[in-house]
Order: sequence, then structure tokens, then C-alpha cells
Amino acid sequence: MVLDLNALKEWGDVIRSSFRIVLVWALAWLALAMIRKLLRALKAHIVSRAGEMHDSMHDSVHDLRRVETLMNVFRYAANIVLVGIAVMLTLGTIGISITPILATAGVAGIAVGFGAQSLVKDFFTGLFLLIENQISEGDIIEAAGKSGYVERVTLRHVRIRDYDGSVHFIPNSMITTVTNRSRGYAYAVIDINVRRQEDLDHIFTLMHGISDDMRNNPAIGVDILEDLDIGGVEKVEDASIALRCRIKVRPGKQWRIRREFLRRMKAALDTAEQVKSAA
Repeated sequence: MVLDLNALKEWGDVIRSSFRIVLVWALAWLALAMIRKLLRALKAHIVSRAGEMHDSMHDSVHDLRRVETLMNVFRYAANIVLVGIAVMLTLGTIGISITPILATAGVAGIAVGFGAQSLVKDFFTGLFLLIENQISEGDIIEAAGKSGYVERVTLRHVRIRDYDGSVHFIPNSMITTVTNRSRGYAYAVIDINVRRQEDLDHIFTLMHGISDDMRNNPAIGVDILEDLDIGGVEKVEDASIALRCRIKVRPGKQWRIRREFLRRMKAALDTAEQVKSAA
């Protein structure tokens, strides 16, 4: 009879422990499901607000990418924390003391921390880069001495591809200054050298005419936001004069507009030279 009572007690303890373990993991699963649902609702709210605030599709897509990246980071962190708590509670339920484990983890954490300071700095820097909206996928940036198109942004690194196709992986801890050329608008800054004998008023007239033709061109006119802004004479040398102007364009289009303007300016100067020679 005593053996039967002891066996029943042991079975009762096993059942209670099993019930507690199932309850812990069920609560953890429920908490994760609620967090995922909350994050989805928060994402939908942020995206809808962003759509109301921004008129252009480019800005809406930009905000959607940023929100998606942040949501993935928060979801990953929540999974790590809740699973870790569930594992510790499970170990405590089955009779394994977690105090030595926590002490060992603390000592190991200190040792690893000294060797992984750059990794921790990468994560914190990457988090602030995302929260402050300094970099997003699809931007054209310059950071850590490299420039190019942003293909991927993580908490660990930023991956960019430059003009010749080379891919650069930049750890976030190395990024101290970010030059983003894809926000709102850009200027195609153009320098033109002409002979000192040239009539500057005539040159300025040619420049305005080229700008007007480009704005009226359906292929490239959509990328130009304002008329040509002529800064004037930038430099005077013995045989030439440097003129500077700029055109306000959509972000990322400044290089294309600059090259097209220079091509057309070269053709216009050649034509003017031929007319002078014929006269």
C-alpha cells in the first residue's frame, strides 16, 4: 500500500510537471502569436499613415521597406526572449536549477563580450540606422569610403554595389557618416569650360535652350523638377572660363541628366562654331 501511494505521488508529480511545462510553452506560443498580430497591425497602421503623408509611390515603397526591416528585427528579438524564458522555466520545472546556468552564462557573456565588442557595436549602429531612417534598400549612398546602390540592410552590415558591379559589405560599426543621394530630390551640378573669347550671354542662352528641350522631352523630362539654375562664372583661367549650373531632378537621376546635358551642350557648341566658320 505504501508503494502504491508513493507511485501515485510520483505519477502525480510527473503529471503536474508535465502540465506546467505544457502551460509554459502554450503561454509562450500565445504570447508570440499576439506579438506577431500586434506587429502586423502596427505595420498596417504605419504604412497607411505613410501613404497619407506621401504623394509619390517612391516614398511609400521606401517607408514600406523600412517598416518591414524593423518589424523583422522586433519579431526576431521577441522570439529569442520568449523562447529563452520558456526554456528556463521548463528546466526549473523538471528540477534542474537554473542558477548555475545563469552564473555560467554571465561569466561566459562577459568573456564573449570583450571579444565581440565590434559585433555589439554593429548591432546597435544598425538599429539606429534603421530607426533614424538613414539608409534603406534601394538608396544610393556613400559610407565608409564606398559608394553605390544599397542592396541589403541588416543589423550586422550594409551591402552596396558600386558602378562597376563590385559588391561591398560594410560593417555597421565602420559607418560614421552617411551621404544619401536618394532622398527627396537631387541636383545635377554641371561645369562647362568655354574659351575666354566666348560671349557668355550667348552661352547662357544656349544652356537655357538645352534645358528647355530636355524638359519637353518625354523620355527624360519626367526626371527634371525645375528649370536650369545658372550659378555663373566659377573660375577664370588663362585660356578658358569655367561656368557652373545645376538642374533639380529626381533622386538618383542626376548623373543621367548631367551626361545628357553635356552631350547636348557639346553638340550646340560645335554647331555654333560651324556657323562662325561659315560666316
